[in-house]
Amino acid sequence: MITFENVSKFYNAHPALDDVSLTIAQGEFISIVGQSGAGKSTLLKLLLAEEKASEGKVTLDGKDVAAISQRELPFFRRRIGTIFQDFKLLTQKTAYENIAFAMEVSGRSKKEIQEDVPQILQLVGLEQKAHQFPRQLSGGEQQRVAIARALVHQPDIIIADEPTGNLDPLNTWDVIRLLTKINELGTTIILATHDREIINTINKRVVSLDKGKVIRDEQGGRYIL
Repeated sequence: MITFENVSKFYNAHPALDDVSLTIAQGEFISIVGQSGAGKSTLLKLLLAEEKASEGKVTLDGKDVAAISQRELPFFRRRIGTIFQDFKLLTQKTAYENIAFAMEVSGRSKKEIQEDVPQILQLVGLEQKAHQFPRQLSGGEQQRVAIARALVHQPDIIIADEPTGNLDPLNTWDVIRLLTKINELGTTIILATHDREIINTINKRVVSLDKGKVIRDEQGGRYIL
C-alpha cells in the first residue's frame, strides 16, 4: 500500500531522513518510534505530500506522492486522516459541529452530515457529549473528537502523530484502544510516538528511527533505541 524507496530528505544539507526503505501493508498497525529529531515527523510529512523527498520515492498504491498535482491534493489527503498531539479543534464549535464542519468543507450534503456525524460520535463513545464545546471536555474526550473528525472521509489510513502526548495515563489508553478498534475495522494506522509503555504493550510492528535511519523493524516489536 505505502512504500518508501531509498528516501532521503535534507534540510540545509542536514539529513532528516537518510536512505529509508519501508513498506506498510493495507490494514497494518505500525508504530514509528525515535527520539526527538529522529525523523518521525519528516516521514509523515512526506506521506502527506507536505514535503517532497530530496532523493528516492514515496508511493501510495503505486502512485508517486510527489507527483500529485495541487488540484488532486485535497482528494488525495481525504484518504489519510490525521490526529495531532494538540487536538486542533475549533474552540467555538461543539463536538458535533467540529465533525460536521470537516464534512461541510469537503462538500458533503446536509443529509450525509446528519446521518454520519451521530454514527461517528457513537463509534468514539461521545454520543452523549455531542453538544459540548472543547472547553467542556476532558483531554481524552477532545482527542476522541479529533479522531472522529479524522474518520469523516472514511480514510484508508490514519496518521496519529504523538496523539497521547498531552494526555494522562487513563485517557492515553482510551485513545490507544480506540485506534486499535479502528484498525480492526480495516483502517491502516501509523502511530508516531515516544511512549515506551504503549509500544511495549500493544505488540504491533515497530519501526525505530535514529538520526534519520531505520535501525530496527520488527513485528511484535518493543521500544528499543
